[in-house]
Amino acid sequence: MNDKNFARKILPLSDQLYRFALSILKDSENAKDCVQDLFVKMIEKDRRWEEMDNPKSFLMFVLRNQCIDRLRTTKSHESTDLELVNHAPNPHQKMEQKESMRMIKQYIGTLPEIQRTIIHLRDIEGLEIAEITEIVSMTENAVYVNLSRARQKIREKLNYLNNK
Repeated sequence: MNDKNFARKILPLSDQLYRFALSILKDSENAKDCVQDLFVKMIEKDRRWEEMDNPKSFLMFVLRNQCIDRLRTTKSHESTDLELVNHAPNPHQKMEQKESMRMIKQYIGTLPEIQRTIIHLRDIEGLEIAEITEIVSMTENAVYVNLSRARQKIREKLNYLNNK
């Protein structure tokens, strides 16, 4: 595959890869660096994506490992804001949605790393379970269980807060 195919097949994934890296690293600059490092590695060393019809899962898998390695070496855990898809017709509802998203983001941040990764891939990135299983190297059943547990923990925290 030549550079044109790389630009056509891989570069369109850069925003999604960046958001995924950002969800793990919690640091914009580190996330950008990881995605850039991934692209360099894919061009220079690891050409396996060339034989794949859909290299997204492979790239997400490699990127996840790179991010975890970077976390282990840098110990950087800064928080970043999630973008809020806003359909609220008035300012009061907008403020409530922002506060809810802030709380949910905070709760997601307290989840174990694997649950945090799975819930991000499924609920924020919108990946299918089959793609997630490849990225996190787990069985489909284990992904469903972790996703369910993550959602349940968030629901419990939200219910606790609402019942106060």
